[in-house]
Amino acid sequence: MILEATGANGSAAADDKKLWRSHGTTSDHPVEQVGSVLDRSSDIAPKSRLNKIGGGHGRPSDMELMKERFAKLLLGEDMSGGGKGVSSALALSNAITNLAASVFGEQWRLEPMSAERKARWRREIDWLLSVTDHIIMVTQQRRDLHMSIPALRKLDAMLIEYLDRFKDHNEFWYVSRDADESERGTRKMDDKWWLPTIKVPPNGLSDMSRKWLQHLKELVNQVLKAAMAINANVLMEMETPEAYIESLPKNGRASLGDALYRSITVDIFDPEDFLASLDLSTEHKILDLKNRIEASIVIWKRKMHSKDAKSPWGSAVSLEKREQFEERAETILLILKHRFPGIPQSALDISKIQYNKDIGHSILESYSRVLESLAFTVMSRIDDVLYADSLAQDPTLGGTKKRPTLTDTEAVTVKVKVLDPKEEIEKLSQMEEPAAMTLSDFMGWQVEQDSETKNKDSGNLEEMLNSEDGKLMRKPPPIVTNKKFSYIEKIDNLGGLRSPSALH
Repeated sequence: MILEATGANGSAAADDKKLWRSHGTTSDHPVEQVGSVLDRSSDIAPKSRLNKIGGGHGRPSDMELMKERFAKLLLGEDMSGGGKGVSSALALSNAITNLAASVFGEQWRLEPMSAERKARWRREIDWLLSVTDHIIMVTQQRRDLHMSIPALRKLDAMLIEYLDRFKDHNEFWYVSRDADESERGTRKMDDKWWLPTIKVPPNGLSDMSRKWLQHLKELVNQVLKAAMAINANVLMEMETPEAYIESLPKNGRASLGDALYRSITVDIFDPEDFLASLDLSTEHKILDLKNRIEASIVIWKRKMHSKDAKSPWGSAVSLEKREQFEERAETILLILKHRFPGIPQSALDISKIQYNKDIGHSILESYSRVLESLAFTVMSRIDDVLYADSLAQDPTLGGTKKRPTLTDTEAVTVKVKVLDPKEEIEKLSQMEEPAAMTLSDFMGWQVEQDSETKNKDSGNLEEMLNSEDGKLMRKPPPIVTNKKFSYIEKIDNLGGLRSPSALH
């Protein structure tokens, strides 16, 4: 079961609100509803049972809250105690997802989190992550947890710190959606109606503010890539559930459909031409394509590894052709992953999460997923401000705003490489120092950069970007080809994206 709460704003635009999800509750007992958009002042927000028992007044203590959280984990979310709960791994995954939903919501504005929300997130995520301290291999913590939990904590802290950087901004502000239309101005038809309208000065942002926002966007983008890399790696380690395999058709053509199958199996294949021929105008269409291609890859992998030609998974197509089709499908998946980082998780990823029994994998997957969602949301909010700035400068640009991508250019004309967690975190470490700068700090730093640039003999921009001083302002490098990093190394190793969507 996947539950969603919409708070006081109603249930419209549901597809745009699918950021945070719980998976696989099997109990008939009511559980807390979660969703990406939570009205924290609403009376219908989830409440602790501790307010109803014991006759106590005021807020429950941390100890009481912790007891309730871990009781829910031990019972597998079945608060009736009837033994119908989910596995410990799934209960922990849902607990982290629910916590992120109630603390972050959809992060409507670029502003610091309140001290209360920060404290709650730090306290309760520490409770849930404490489980990893006791997952050991021989005499030390399991290696994947030892490496990834500190990295995720670092990404967590950096995202919250980036939001803190906005405490001094004064060049853009938000107008409530309930304000008069004259005050709100014109909104695009594709805007999310529940978000407040962004206002900037009549002539747009100052050049320094614009550069600061662009710089901060690049930092958040790097956090997003690091979280995505960790999440994809964890999903690759999870086994493909038999229930998912049994639901698949017996050949790739049936999974893809005749048109897609012919396009992928042609003699001369170009992934960009393939994607350009498809309608990818909505999130639903992109996710449907991803589901079809992932299913076909699993089918082709099983056929390549099937030793019994008479089995349902036997193949009449040569091994070489099958490998070629699988490689093309992997390339398409990676391009979709880089071009549409905010797309919900696929049916395969959801199935892996629901049937996974490894608690370490469950914690790593859910923690990286909620950080990935928050990073993408913050990057989207920065894009919203930059878009409002561009409209102020040139009102004729009032077309559809592009969604954020991981690359500087929309087109990807070469095969792509899987994001590597270690590499992405190392890049982030190189960029980390300016992250703590407010706008005023950035202005001083930029003046120094400009002064040093003027003192150089060469005015070549490329040399400046490649210099030690210009390195921190460089845009991320283009995606490169490297086939030896296969997106799917074995039959049940398939990565994915972001927060789970509804089951289909």
